[in-house]
Amino acid sequence: MKGLTDIPGLRVGHVSDYDGLTGCTVILCEGGAVAGGDIRGSASGTEEFPTLDPGHITSRVHAVVLAGGSAFGLEAASGVRRYLEQKGIGFDTGAARVPIVPCAILYDLSIGKAGARPTREMGEAAAAAATTEAVKEGAVGAGTGATVGKIFGMRQAMKSGVGSATVALEGAYTGVLVAALAVVNALGDVVDPATGKIVAGARRSPSSREFADTAQVMKRGARGGFRGQNTTLAVVATNTRLSKVEARKLAEQAQLGVARAIRPVHTMSDGDAVVALSLGEAQADLNALGVAAAEAVAQCILRAVRLAPTLGGVPGLAR
Repeated sequence: MKGLTDIPGLRVGHVSDYDGLTGCTVILCEGGAVAGGDIRGSASGTEEFPTLDPGHITSRVHAVVLAGGSAFGLEAASGVRRYLEQKGIGFDTGAARVPIVPCAILYDLSIGKAGARPTREMGEAAAAAATTEAVKEGAVGAGTGATVGKIFGMRQAMKSGVGSATVALEGAYTGVLVAALAVVNALGDVVDPATGKIVAGARRSPSSREFADTAQVMKRGARGGFRGQNTTLAVVATNTRLSKVEARKLAEQAQLGVARAIRPVHTMSDGDAVVALSLGEAQADLNALGVAAAEAVAQCILRAVRLAPTLGGVPGLAR
C-alpha cells in the first residue's frame, strides 16, 4: 500500500535540504478535511492548532505542514497558504478565502547547519510537489534531520526520518482505511511493540552499536538529553466520516501507537503531537478506528528508523 496517500483526497510532498539537513513535509487536503489534534509532549512548537479544536469556527483544514528548523520552520506554512490561496482554496470569510494550515515543527538544528531552516519557499515547493503516489520515506522532508535516542547527545544518537503505513479494516468494515505518516525525532528509543526490543536509539558509546536503553539510563539519574529538542509528529487519516470531536478522539487514540513504539515517550523534552484527518463517507465504530490508528502509527515509527540512512555522522539502519 502507499501509506497516507491511500486515503482519497490526500497528497503528500517533501522538500529536503541535504546540505543543511532539514526540510518540510506537506499533506494537502484541498477539498477540506475534518480535523482534530492532540499534543502529549511538553516541548511542542505549533501554528494554527487552535483551528483543530471542536469549538473553533473553521470546520475543515486544507493542509498540514510538518517541518524541521525548530520554531523557525513554522515559516514553511506561509508558503503552503500562498500556494493554496493562488488556487482559490480556503475558509470563505466573505472578503477572501483563507487556507487553514496547521503546522508542527521539530528540532533538527544540532545535526546539520544550525542556520538552515525550512522557508516559505520550501513550503510552497513541497505543496507544489505533493502527489498521490506512494509516500517517500526515510530521511526526506521533515525527517531529513530527524534523530532518536539522544539522552547522551548527538554523538550517541541514531538517524531517523519519515515513515508511513496503512491499516485496512476487515469484516463489516471492509473498505475502511486508516493511514498514517510519522516524523520521528524522539529523545527515547524506538522499540518493536511485538518484541519489546530496541530497534534504534541511544548507543553505549559513539563507536558502539549496543543500545544503552534510555529508560533504564534515565532511572539511574542520567539527564544529558533533557532539553526541549525532540518531537514525534504524526498525521492520521481515514476515509470515514467523523465530526471534529471524533477526529480529536482519533488523534488521542493514535497517540497510543507513539507510546507503544517509543520508550520513554511524551517527556518534558518531547513535543509529541498528532493530527487526525477525516475524508470520505464510510462508516465505522470510532473505537475500531482508534485501534487501527494506533497500529498504523506504530508501524510508521518503525519504518521511519528502518528506512533512514546514515547522515550527518549519525548512523542509520538503512544501507
